[in-house]
Amino acid sequence: MRKRVHTDENFRMIQSVIPIVLSIILFLISAMPVFSDVKLPGIFGNNMVLQQNMQIPIWGTADPGEKVTVMIDGKRFENKAGKDGCWMVKLKKMKYGGPYTMTVQGKNNISYSGILIGEVWICSGQSNMAWTIGNVTDIDSEVTKANLPEIRMITINRISKETPQNDFPGNTPQWVVCDPETVKKFSAVGFFFGKVLHQELQVPIGLIHSSWGGSVAEAWTSYKILESKKELKPIVENLDELKANYPGAKEQYDKQIADQQKARAEGKQITTYILPPRGPETRDWPSGLYNAMIYPMIPYAIKGVIWYQGESNSVRAWQYRTLFPAMMQNWRKDWKQGNFPFLYVQLANWETESTGVTRGWGSWPELREAQTMTLKFPKTAMAVTIDIGNPENIHPNNKWDVGYRLALGALHVAYKRNIVYSGPIYKSMKKNGDTIRINFDYVADGLMTKNGGQISGFEIAGEDRVFHKATANIEGNCVVVTSHEVPKPEAVRYGWDDNPECNLFSTAGLPASPFRTDSWPGVTEGILKP
Repeated sequence: MRKRVHTDENFRMIQSVIPIVLSIILFLISAMPVFSDVKLPGIFGNNMVLQQNMQIPIWGTADPGEKVTVMIDGKRFENKAGKDGCWMVKLKKMKYGGPYTMTVQGKNNISYSGILIGEVWICSGQSNMAWTIGNVTDIDSEVTKANLPEIRMITINRISKETPQNDFPGNTPQWVVCDPETVKKFSAVGFFFGKVLHQELQVPIGLIHSSWGGSVAEAWTSYKILESKKELKPIVENLDELKANYPGAKEQYDKQIADQQKARAEGKQITTYILPPRGPETRDWPSGLYNAMIYPMIPYAIKGVIWYQGESNSVRAWQYRTLFPAMMQNWRKDWKQGNFPFLYVQLANWETESTGVTRGWGSWPELREAQTMTLKFPKTAMAVTIDIGNPENIHPNNKWDVGYRLALGALHVAYKRNIVYSGPIYKSMKKNGDTIRINFDYVADGLMTKNGGQISGFEIAGEDRVFHKATANIEGNCVVVTSHEVPKPEAVRYGWDDNPECNLFSTAGLPASPFRTDSWPGVTEGILKP
């Protein structure tokens, strides 16, 4: 056999090929998912509540092709991780009860204890949802009586991300058992809502609190939804420019805040409110909170959502007519649980000029109107709070009635209770000479005023669209409105102010929602950019 001899040329060719081959091998290795141990996202943990009476998704990551076994209540569920390392099993429907232990086995074992089966609700929004029990005054007895071991609570980290996250960034949130200490750090509205449900249903309640004070609704909505609707697309325009400018803008903002703090320390009065710049890590970055605080828990089995937000979107209230329903439908579609109940709080009364700062307030009636319009979507209910706000504080202390009214909506919409769960909602009007008769829904038991006196809060206008204070009288389930200054009336408004004086209730004790009968252009129409 002839012996092969390498020439210099062959040797150089081999030398040139080796780095390319090594690069390809390294690339292939780096592209391969590295999971090794079985892992579940942070929404799962000790003391969690799993939703009763529906299939329960349990999911996570492992080595591609690895068999994963989930065991609970003597039952086994198995599946294999896909090529991407992701796996999921669906537990069969379970009735309320517990505690159970759930074991997840692969190459390693994970065990969760103290699990209850019951009703699971997400509590989301901005600062009025984030407002903790510890910040509410005059409820010491509620706190001391909060030894409620069948209520479990988890609070999600406040983080914004540009892309959807498979797990919660940062520290893993923890499910806790409700007691006088743990409840102090939890959402007041969420707790009161859950407490009423627990009392009425007599089953365990799981509350997932995911909110951020000052956040806007678009931050809780996926980018693809914002980009797909013409009324919302302006929200995501110029994001690349904003992102590029953010570091410099943040540096300037921090300096301005430091200057203000120094001025306050010197006893100077500060009347200027400085808005922080928008950036990928801020609470108002489009889709940022959806990506980091909602997406990681999908598709954790839930019964529904309670939502308290809108203050930060009030200057774009007309746009909220599209944005709020789009966000709600976005969550429902991504969860793949159908039209789960979505209950929300209408903005309370607040004197927007009480801050002494001009920020374009004065648009709250239009935001309330946008919220009311969302009732046309299935399995929704609205807690009206126009009677329990604080004119001087955007965070009213009364969170009990808010949670209670949301719970009424849940008992009817989610649990089919035949109860009165809403106050009067405007239905229609009929002109008759110099009067306008207003008809309402949700007044089967009749109408009344809160203090038993004359109705306040009604205005009436003619073709000139100038509104005058009106005289209003209850006639059966209707209200008849008139004014000697408007002989030929065209429209009526009720409670149409940021901080209105209005007192119309149903005899069931629930307030009427502010409304208008006209569709004349409002102050926020056409405002589409933050």
